[in-house]
Amino acid sequence: MIAPPSAETLWEASMRCVPGGIVASYLPPAPARLIIERGLGSRVFDVEGREYLDWILGSASIVLGHAHPAVVEAVSSQVACGTQFYATTEASASLVAELVEAIPCAEQVKLVGDGAEATFYALRLARAATQRDKVLRFSGSYHGHHDYAQVGATGGIPSVINELVLTSPYNDLASAVAVMEQHADQLAAVIVEPFHRVFAPSTGFLEGLRDAATRLGIVLVFDEVVTGFRLAYGGAQERYGVIPDLACYGKSLGGGLPIGAIAGTRNIMELTIAGSNNPTPAFVAGTLNGNPLSCAAALATLKVLRETDAYTYLAKLGEQLRAGLREVAAMSALPLHVTGDAGITGVIVADGDPTDPQILASVDRICAAKLESGLFERGHLVRVPYKWLVSTAHTVDEVDHLLEDVSQVCANLSLRRE
Repeated sequence: MIAPPSAETLWEASMRCVPGGIVASYLPPAPARLIIERGLGSRVFDVEGREYLDWILGSASIVLGHAHPAVVEAVSSQVACGTQFYATTEASASLVAELVEAIPCAEQVKLVGDGAEATFYALRLARAATQRDKVLRFSGSYHGHHDYAQVGATGGIPSVINELVLTSPYNDLASAVAVMEQHADQLAAVIVEPFHRVFAPSTGFLEGLRDAATRLGIVLVFDEVVTGFRLAYGGAQERYGVIPDLACYGKSLGGGLPIGAIAGTRNIMELTIAGSNNPTPAFVAGTLNGNPLSCAAALATLKVLRETDAYTYLAKLGEQLRAGLREVAAMSALPLHVTGDAGITGVIVADGDPTDPQILASVDRICAAKLESGLFERGHLVRVPYKWLVSTAHTVDEVDHLLEDVSQVCANLSLRRE
């Protein structure tokens, strides 16, 4: 029998064949050679048999834990019936009906490939609806990999797009409304993560955006790629009580398989249809949109979330994690701040106001990397200062275990700083 390749061999192949050596954006702390073989529940296992508690969860794409039996069964059953048809299937028809029922703003839904596609198409729909070109976003936001989302963050963006994207500080309603009013005749959309990176909205912020957008005829877009089906079954719209015109989904929706969705009002969504009043429809389509495997996984995920006390449990674990981290922070010499809501937690190592999203620009990268590395050595996958996530597969004891290790790592780092 030929032995399977070692982690070192696989790592070297990845580093040689992939720019930067990684397929997404997570690089384990050096000099680790993490090659994941499988996941189960709250844990992942590498090719050499080491196991890790997973607090990254596929960049928020896993909410029920890895290889949840209901998702595995649904996908396995669908594989036997075919993997792609480029047509409406039982799974896709059932899924869109469920999404219209679940999402407060959804009168109609379009399925797309992933969350980034959803935000890209949502902005196209907003431009088609308003016949305007500009977009307002918020400092430090992440809305995917397309040009409108990456202005100022990457090379290769046409200068004309730079001129079409406006930026305002998150949670500063007065500034946002001022920009909206100044550019009202040119502004197609305001796109916002209702839970912005690791920061919850301040009182009245989302409500103020809703009021100003309605008054000025601007399309309000919620990027719920992270918050959708994680903060609540109805997402941030349900949790914060503000309804946008369009909302974008991905990540948790697919149970770990690639999928995205745009939900919105009928009058905007039907701009994708050609007709006598719409000779140039807004194109929203793709070969793998509504893929039956992804739809089957999504339906299974939603069924579990809908029929259990998942959100009560996720909120309980999230509060346990944040309370414990705050105790650690209070005893630590590190500038450690804890943010979050429900099952999403942020851990920030930086001096400054922990309620101000701009604090992320001053993160102590060296200290954050050491915290991440120390936890990796103790069997935890985390990203600092990004989201620490819990799934329904995590347990109270596992959260306690993480907190004990965070305390030990922070104590060691504090001693080194003194």
